[in-house]
Amino acid sequence: MADKKDGARKLVADNRKARFNYELLDTFEAGIVLAGTEVKSLRLGKATIGESYAGPSGEELLLFNADIPEYLQANRFNHERKRPRKLLLHKRQINKLIGAVQRDGLTIVPTKLYFNEQGRAKIELALARGKSLGDKRETEKKRDWQREKGRLLRDKG
Repeated sequence: MADKKDGARKLVADNRKARFNYELLDTFEAGIVLAGTEVKSLRLGKATIGESYAGPSGEELLLFNADIPEYLQANRFNHERKRPRKLLLHKRQINKLIGAVQRDGLTIVPTKLYFNEQGRAKIELALARGKSLGDKRETEKKRDWQREKGRLLRDKG
């Protein structure tokens, strides 16, 4: 998964379950404050953002529960796997996201973790509303029907 390219971006981690569990409303690109060993571990393509979320902490936004495994060659200078990491956004964007979370009860979900063209680690955040069980079932039915329709069209030639 580490050598997948998304345009000129090197994709490290993708949260595919977010599209199923949430209705994604708006997306933002944010920088992320990392230690040196975290960057080296990400360059190896080892990260999990499936269970992570972003939330306010005072006047800033933090990424919680993102799992970046330890870099094996760093021995005692390693980082914590699931420490909160500061997200780098413009003040206006931070205020918009914090307001949406507090006012409307929305969630900030990370969807992709990648390196941009300049080699900097970026994370794509989405402002999301949780789906109900019925909505999830409907999404699954649509996906199954599209898959079945593609099979039928392919078989008929």
